[in-house]
Amino acid sequence: MATIRSTDELDPLIENIIGYDNSKNNHSIFYMRFNGLIFKNLLGLKMKQKENLPKIISVFPLSNFIIFPGTSVPLNIFEPRYIDMINDSMKTNKMIGLIQPKKNNTNTSQDLYEVGCLGKITSFEDTSDGRYLINLNGLSRFKIVNEIKNTKKYRECFVNFDDFAGDIDLEKEQLKFSDLEIIFKDLKSLFKKKGYVINWKSLEKQNLNEIINALAMASPFSIEEKQILLESQNLGSRKNKIAEILTTYNFDNFNNTTLQ
Repeated sequence: MATIRSTDELDPLIENIIGYDNSKNNHSIFYMRFNGLIFKNLLGLKMKQKENLPKIISVFPLSNFIIFPGTSVPLNIFEPRYIDMINDSMKTNKMIGLIQPKKNNTNTSQDLYEVGCLGKITSFEDTSDGRYLINLNGLSRFKIVNEIKNTKKYRECFVNFDDFAGDIDLEKEQLKFSDLEIIFKDLKSLFKKKGYVINWKSLEKQNLNEIINALAMASPFSIEEKQILLESQNLGSRKNKIAEILTTYNFDNFNNTTLQ
């Protein structure tokens, strides 16, 4: 039997989850079926003062995967170095940073993009085969100032949150559903061609702000394209970038041409 530990912020009313593979044969850090996305009002998690954000964080590099403040995702952790990272995090502030590694890297240690998203662990389960299943809630995007030399198996960085001060308040921007109609149509077509399964009915129950972030996270875009979406300052800009990326996919008949 797996032991389940929940932090005091765990919301028992969460209904929509992204499925993940519990199989021991899963060789990726995580496996996600986009049958739904967790979205919750992070009242208990909102950092009310910027000073509460840590200046040094452990980072978890994940290719082709981003999260945003106010979103929540399950992760399957099994690599020993990241098991150590989660153990240390659970003993302190329960926070880790998700960030994408850059492609075409010949270095022993992968170069990282400058911008990632800090998340807080809200549920924790250790399985009988030594894996950890966690739920991570996005708090605020950050920018890496520099990487810290340490003796740990995982990496740590000195980070700054100044460029993303608006993430703390999670203020909702007013967008109209009509703004997303064309995007929805093009994304549904792209997802179908790529073999992605999306619970659209569940997604459409969310507000438009949450839908944009959900689509940015779930989209079968390239690492570079997802990084562009992550670094977009606001939802309006993110919506426009999604539309631009979709235009390149449509033009190239879904042969992935990265937006620069």
